[in-house]
Amino acid sequence: MLLLDLVVNLLLGLVLGTLGGLFGIGGGLIAIPALGVLFGLDQQLAQGTALVMVVPNVLLALWRYHQRNRIQWQHALALAVPSLVFALLGAAWAVTLDAERMRLAFVVFLLLLAAYNFSRLFSMPLQPATGMRHTWPWLSVLGSAAGLLGGLFGVGGAVLATPLLTTVFGTSQVVAQGLSLALAAPSTAVTLGTYAAHDHVNWLLGVPLALGGLLSISWGVKCAHALPERLLRGLFVGFMLLCAVLLALKL
Repeated sequence: MLLLDLVVNLLLGLVLGTLGGLFGIGGGLIAIPALGVLFGLDQQLAQGTALVMVVPNVLLALWRYHQRNRIQWQHALALAVPSLVFALLGAAWAVTLDAERMRLAFVVFLLLLAAYNFSRLFSMPLQPATGMRHTWPWLSVLGSAAGLLGGLFGVGGAVLATPLLTTVFGTSQVVAQGLSLALAAPSTAVTLGTYAAHDHVNWLLGVPLALGGLLSISWGVKCAHALPERLLRGLFVGFMLLCAVLLALKL
């Protein structure tokens, strides 16, 4: 049975890694509801265990995105440094909260974010990206908010940063996803450390997920660069709705 569990977890990691590379979020957003629904983990334990997979996935996906579409590191640092600080605060707060209330808050957030992206997708034609409309200090404000969210919910903040970078800052979807990964890399690492220090990590479950993710995330990145812009954004909206539904099943 232990071998079967290992194989199942590895296969699940392959799926989550592909999705993480496709949407530039490291796979955590779908891993959290999957771990809650399939394995019965409470919200904090699901988030901490998902981070075992997310941290290496984010680093590998960041490298792959940078290879295909050079990341502007001055923009990445403006996002990542405040994200790191606020992720520490968010993670410290998260380990003290009621798990069911956290899950409900996360579901509501995902539904609102999906509705916002859906309305933007169909209310106006997509404009070609012309470069970053706003730089520092607005990138640092976004990094702070995304870091707090990432620390609180264990998703690295990319779920907030990606749509705002496209709609407010004017980047293309793949550029937004690459910058979101740069934002998420340090914050997910410190968030994992905080969750682990409070025993909110199942390492036996998380490590096989991480291995599967590392094997498949490059494929997701390749698909992201091959898909049309509108389709990729539409899939991102559908992805958030799916995650919200999966989490709602556990309420």
